[in-house]
Amino acid sequence: MCLAVPGRVLRTVEVDGVPMAEVDFGGVRKEVCLQYVPDATTDEYVIVHVGFAIQRLDEASARETLANFERLGLLEEEFGDGLASAARQHVPGEGTDR
Repeated sequence: MCLAVPGRVLRTVEVDGVPMAEVDFGGVRKEVCLQYVPDATTDEYVIVHVGFAIQRLDEASARETLANFERLGLLEEEFGDGLASAARQHVPGEGTDR
């Protein structure tokens, strides 16, 4: 199964004419293509699937989705412990909230 995972845009850049972003998944940072949502900005949440941001998402929905993925064990199954730990940081009242 392939999941689309929410993350927070830390910074945006253009690489060879392609909009890109550094996206934080609760401590796990990845470079993500913004071609489908080129006007995404810093501190917005996006849904990322196979390296592409495919949609914007509000912060509350992003946190809820990450918490649900963690509860169901989907993050660890799909990505290993790195993103599972990241999800725990996004659950209000647990881990580190920003």
